[in-house]
Amino acid sequence: MKSCLRAAALLSVAAAVGIASTPLLGSELRQSGTAKPPATSTAQPPATPTAKPPAEAKGAKPAMAADAAFIREAAIGGMAEVELGQLGAKNASSPDVKQFAQRMVDDHSKANDELKSLASQKNVTLPTGTDAKHKAVRDKLEKLQGAAFDSAYMSEMVKDHNTDVALFQREAKDGKDADAKAWAAKTLPTLQEHQKMAKDTHSKLGGAKPAAKPASKPATK
Repeated sequence: MKSCLRAAALLSVAAAVGIASTPLLGSELRQSGTAKPPATSTAQPPATPTAKPPAEAKGAKPAMAADAAFIREAAIGGMAEVELGQLGAKNASSPDVKQFAQRMVDDHSKANDELKSLASQKNVTLPTGTDAKHKAVRDKLEKLQGAAFDSAYMSEMVKDHNTDVALFQREAKDGKDADAKAWAAKTLPTLQEHQKMAKDTHSKLGGAKPAAKPASKPATK
């Protein structure tokens, strides 16, 4: 009977021990179980920076509106002087006119190169050719030869240089951009010399004085 009681007591103790150990075993299983997959990251990849337009040339400065207009107008006039000068050197019959025409090619080619550099510094886009007015003058002169060409060409040179001198005087006096203003002031004496040469040469050709009309004779009865 005692052995039966002892056996029952042992069974009770064993059952109690088993019950008590079950939560611990479950906890250990939970701790050592398969790791959960990491949560998917919701962070967005860094945005690619928007490409910016290329920076302007280092040291370049924008010209004021009036100065930019002057640069463009001077470029058109300079190109026209070179084109017409080349035509004059070929078509003129007077040695004085040929000499003047070649001087226009040389001086204005140099000034045009300087102006291109200035325009680049000021972010001013220059025209690629002359305007309609100068093209019309060229078309007219191309049809002339000899003395007729000489007179017409020098007449145009007087008008062009009157316009050019006034344009450069205005910029040299009232320009807002220091560099454009300085270039106009530096170039102005050469244009004034061209202006005087044009008037003198035109005068030699007789272009300054209109031809006198013969006096009308009284009608004879």
